[in-house]
Amino acid sequence: MAAFSFSRIGRSMRAILLPTAAVIGFSCLLTYFFVLYKPTVGPGIAQRLGWQAWDAVATVDYFNNGPSTPTVIGNPEEAQPIPGNDDETDWWEVSSNQPWDTTDDIESYPLDVWAPLLPHDTGLSEIAITRCMMPPSLVGDLCAPTTTVEQDAIKGNWVRVDRDLNRQAGLWTLNIYYRRTRRLDIPLITDLRLLPANEIPEPLTDPWVKVDHSIRDGIMRADPMYLWYLPGKTMNEMNAEEKANLLTEIDVLFGEDRPWYGFERVEPPVTPEKEGRLESVYVTYRRGVQSVPHAHPLHFSQDGKFKILQVADLHFSVSRGVCRDTDVDSCVNSDNLTNTLLGHVLDEEKPDLVVFSGDQLNGQGTSWDPKSVLAKFAVAATDRKIPWAAIFGNHDEENGDVKQEQVRMMKALPYSMVQRGPKDIHGVGNYVLNVKSADASMTSLLTLYFLDSGSYSSGYLDWLGYFFPTEYDWIHEDQINWFLQESSKIQPIERPFTPDTGKDFGSIWTRQADQITPTTRKLAKPNAMMFFHIPLQESYGTADRDTRTGQLLDIGLHDLEGSGAAKKSDGMFDKGLKTALESGHVMGGGIPEVKVVANGHCHITEDCKRVKDVWLCFGGGGSYSGYGQVGFDRRFRIYEISDYGETIRTYKRTENDEILNSYILAGPGAPLFNPRS
Repeated sequence: MAAFSFSRIGRSMRAILLPTAAVIGFSCLLTYFFVLYKPTVGPGIAQRLGWQAWDAVATVDYFNNGPSTPTVIGNPEEAQPIPGNDDETDWWEVSSNQPWDTTDDIESYPLDVWAPLLPHDTGLSEIAITRCMMPPSLVGDLCAPTTTVEQDAIKGNWVRVDRDLNRQAGLWTLNIYYRRTRRLDIPLITDLRLLPANEIPEPLTDPWVKVDHSIRDGIMRADPMYLWYLPGKTMNEMNAEEKANLLTEIDVLFGEDRPWYGFERVEPPVTPEKEGRLESVYVTYRRGVQSVPHAHPLHFSQDGKFKILQVADLHFSVSRGVCRDTDVDSCVNSDNLTNTLLGHVLDEEKPDLVVFSGDQLNGQGTSWDPKSVLAKFAVAATDRKIPWAAIFGNHDEENGDVKQEQVRMMKALPYSMVQRGPKDIHGVGNYVLNVKSADASMTSLLTLYFLDSGSYSSGYLDWLGYFFPTEYDWIHEDQINWFLQESSKIQPIERPFTPDTGKDFGSIWTRQADQITPTTRKLAKPNAMMFFHIPLQESYGTADRDTRTGQLLDIGLHDLEGSGAAKKSDGMFDKGLKTALESGHVMGGGIPEVKVVANGHCHITEDCKRVKDVWLCFGGGGSYSGYGQVGFDRRFRIYEISDYGETIRTYKRTENDEILNSYILAGPGAPLFNPRS
C-alpha cells in the first residue's frame, strides 16, 4: 500500500515538474536572446526604441514631457534663449526664435525619407552612389544599393538623395544614397572628400571609405572622381562638440552661387561650369542642426514708423545670370550684380520689411532647379536680418517645383514671413500680415494682404494655348471672397492711434515735432496695403483728379510698354477693393480699407495712379536679369508709413541713388478722397 502511494506521488510530481521546467527553460532562452544578448548598451538605462531592430536611439527622461532640444550650431545670437518679460524688454523680443518647431519631437522625424529641410540631429552611417537607366520618378528605388534585413536593422535603410547628379548631362541617372541611424554603437560619418581616381585622403591613418562608383559616372570625356567618407566615433563615444559636427544631411547644388542655408559645398565641383552650356554641380552637406533664425513679429517703431521695400521681378536663374537691356559697363553675372545693388539699397533705406512681388525665378528654361535659385534670391535681406515676404508671379512655376513646394522651401529660409494660405481657393500664398504697435497694447496698425494673381490661363478648346499659354491669369472670385472674409476680421481702432494713451510711459512716447496732432478722431479699420503680381485692368484706366489742383493723380513713368493686365477679370476692383471699407458707419464716407495696391510684372512701368480712391502702383524693374530699356535705370519702390499707420508716402530709389516721385498717398497732406453722396 505504501509502495503504491509513493508511486502515485512520484508520477504526480513528474507531471508537474516537467512542464514547469520547460516553461522556465524557454523563458530563460527568450531572456538570453532578447535581453541579455545585445550588441548595444543594455536596458539598464531608459531608452527609446525606433523602427530599427531593438536599437537604442537616445537616452530620454520619460518623465520630462517637453520637446527634444538638439544641440544647435550657428550664430549663438540667432538662437539664444527667450528673454524674460521684464520692463526693459520689448514685446516682440519675447517671441520664440527657436530654429525648430517646438511642437515637434525631433527624435520622431523619419529616418528613411530624404527631407533636407527637417532639422535632423541623427548621423549618417554609410554612403553609396548608384546609376540607373530609368529615372527614379518612374522606377522608384529599383536601383538602390543592395542590402539585407540585418544591415537595415543595424545601419538604417537606404535613403535616396532625390537630386540627379547627371541631370544636365550623362548617359543615365546618378544618385547618392545614405543610411541614417539612431543607434548608439554605430560609427557615424564626420567628413566628406572628393578626389581623383589616383588620390587617397590624408592622413592615411584615418579609416576613410571610398564609394564604389565614380561620382562622374556616365559623363562623357570626364575624368573619374570618387567620393570618400570618414566614419568617426559612435554616438555613445562622442562629446557634445563632436555630436554638433556630425554630418546630418546631404544635398546637391546646381550653379556657382551659395548653397542652401546651413549647408556647405564639397570642393571641387562634381561637374565644372561650362559657361552658356553647363552649370556646375556640387555635393553639399550640413553639420548638426543649423539654427534658422525666425523673424520677429512685424511692428512699428516707437515713434510710429514702418518702412517697406518692394523688390519686383528679379528673374534669377540657376546660372549667375545674363544682363539684359542695360548700359552698365562690363555687366556680367547679372544675378550677383542685382544682389549687390539690392544690398546697397537695403543699407541706404534700412526697411523693416522686404516684399518680393513675384517672378523671383526667371522661368523660360533657365530656373530648372528652383531650390538652387531660391537659395540665393533673398540673401541680401537675410544677410541683414531683415524680415521678408513674397508672392508668386507668372514665371515662378514655369520650370521645376510647383508653388506648394516652393512655399515650403521659402518658409525654411531665415527671416521668412511667407505663408501657404488656404488650400481651398485659387493660388498659393494668399495670406495676411499685421503690423502692430510697439507699445504693450500690440494694436494692429497696418494690414498687409498678399495674393497669388496666378500665371497663365487658356480655354479648354485652345489647343495652341494648351501647349503655349497665351493669356495671363487673374484673381478669382474665391480669392475675392477670401479677402472680404479676412477684411471682416479686422477690428476697428480709434484713429489716429496714440500708443497706450501716452501717459504712463513718461517721455518714451512723446510725439515728434514733425507729426501732426490730430484734431478729429474716428473709429475705423487701420489702413491696408495689398500686394499681387499681375496688375488689374483698372491700372490702365482713367486716374482721379486732385480736387486741390485739378491735376490727374498719376505719378511716374507709364506707357513705355503695353498693358500687362489679364484680359479676364472676376471683378477684384469693384467686388473686393471697393467693397471692403475702413468703416461701415454711414458717416464713414465710403473710404476703402486698402489704400494702395502694389504690383510688379511690368518692368518699365513704374507709376502710381489713383483710381476711384485706390492707389494702383507698379514697382518698376530692379533686376539686371529681367528685361528693361537702355536709359531706364533699375529701381525699387519704397513705402514709408508713419504717424502710427495714418500716413503712407512712396518714392523710388534708382541704381544711381536718385530719389524719384516722392508723394503722399494717404494721410495728412494726401489728396482728398472723392466725395460720396
